Amino acid sequence: MRTLSYLLRESWVNMRTNRTTTMVAILTTAFTLACVGIFLLLYVNLRAAAGWLQDDIKIMVYLDDRLASDSVVEVEQNLRGDRAVTSLLFISKEQALGEFKAQFPSESHLLDGLGQNPLPASFVVALSPSFRSPDAVKRWAERVRQVAGVSKVDYNQDWIDALAMVIRSIELVAIGIGVILSAAAVTIIANTIRLTLFARRDEIAILRLIGATTSFIRIPYLLEGAVLGALGSALSLVMLKFMYELFRQQMRTTGRFAGLDNLMSFFPPSVCLALIAVGMGLGFAGSFVSIRRFGEAKA
Repeated sequence: MRTLSYLLRESWVNMRTNRTTTMVAILTTAFTLACVGIFLLLYVNLRAAAGWLQDDIKIMVYLDDRLASDSVVEVEQNLRGDRAVTSLLFISKEQALGEFKAQFPSESHLLDGLGQNPLPASFVVALSPSFRSPDAVKRWAERVRQVAGVSKVDYNQDWIDALAMVIRSIELVAIGIGVILSAAAVTIIANTIRLTLFARRDEIAILRLIGATTSFIRIPYLLEGAVLGALGSALSLVMLKFMYELFRQQMRTTGRFAGLDNLMSFFPPSVCLALIAVGMGLGFAGSFVSIRRFGEAKA
């Protein structure tokens, strides 16, 4: 217990003695991790948006106009027996015409001169969660197109595919930038610890002379690096939260994308703790690199 108290006290003394360097390291680390966090936050919200779209996807199964009523029942039974289907709604030709006139009243006169209702009957199909991925929906639609009496299967797959491509692109960019900026954070903390090591090199030499182990000498600096990384990561989360709330407020004030701000979300507590843990790991790695190079230089 006394040893642990000494190690923690030494870490605090190191940071307090080099206040300016410590603050620069924390602020720079916070900035670099905040840049990564921006892409991560964008990725999380786009991923959630893709999930909402997949949950809300409705597939229109249009029937052949020449299909008899008993054949319509057969198609309905076929769809209801499909384990991928969770709900099914039949829309007759008359209902389709009524909905068209209700949604597009200014265009309804275009259908009046045709003499007969040109809109087909259809089924509105909702799939179960396990069949809502882009590939699963595509396979299901291709299979249903082969059912006798089905003339067309329509759904917003293009939007889902486009969103999935954007998410993959942001994920790759976030990984690339994350690796680069994480390396930068490690370098910053490593340089901070190195300055501390050089400032206290005489004290370290004395500790070695009186028989202190290498681990005993290194642990305070490793703890210092972990604390610097954690503080930098925590500060980056504060910066991200401030920018996130500012962006939402701006959306409410301007009135653009009304309602979209309610769909956005910040990192959950578990992710925030994970990011702080990542910051600690980066700080520890920076300290380890600096201590190892310092030991090699002394040797």
